[in-house]
Amino acid sequence: MTGTMVEFRATSGTDGGTASGYLSLPPSGHGPGLLVLQEWWGLVDHIKVLADRFAAAGFVALAPDLYRGEQATTPGDAERLLMALDMPHTAGALRGGAAYLRELDAVSPKKVGAIGFCMGGQLALYSATAHPDVIDAVVDFYGIFNPKVPVDLSALRAPVQAHFGDHDTSIPRARADALMAEVAATGVRAEAYFYDAGHAFFNDTRAAVYNPDAAALAWERTIEFLQQSLA
Repeated sequence: MTGTMVEFRATSGTDGGTASGYLSLPPSGHGPGLLVLQEWWGLVDHIKVLADRFAAAGFVALAPDLYRGEQATTPGDAERLLMALDMPHTAGALRGGAAYLRELDAVSPKKVGAIGFCMGGQLALYSATAHPDVIDAVVDFYGIFNPKVPVDLSALRAPVQAHFGDHDTSIPRARADALMAEVAATGVRAEAYFYDAGHAFFNDTRAAVYNPDAAALAWERTIEFLQQSLA
């Protein structure tokens, strides 16, 4: 890993504290900003490596630590942390992270996208609806529909790209189609891709679910979308 942990102000609602995250810079030293939002496991090494990959592709990548230092190693622990997610702090960390990126000299042009995986997928959508003035593009990888994370699509202004597995038992195809139909109805650019894969097919640290072909194609589509949307 080539990035570093940073601290920034959390700026939403009554949460006036701070948040931390993993920041990775592109080789050129500048590029658009990108929030990389964690799976339900927490800010684990996999997410930091992903931030490095996005930095290598030309983005100033920040992965906020939404569990404030906690990580899960079992699905039971992950579910507990997900359900205990502190939404006022999370909202502040997302807005604060986007604001932090916009203030960095390295972020040029002054645009910020949000990409999330699993739990982070819905949080990426949430960030663009709760903070439409600071999020310029969204990529949702098989986002989990958590009732604790309210997504008001009427506030959506950013283009959205989404990636789903056709064999994802936690997000049936019909549910994913319905979500993307609602996104498209707002009038924003909306792209949805489905793969011959299951949930978490992009996570190369989980051999049981990782699908290299689907992950490679999703990566290409994601980079192209972000480059266009954040230019």
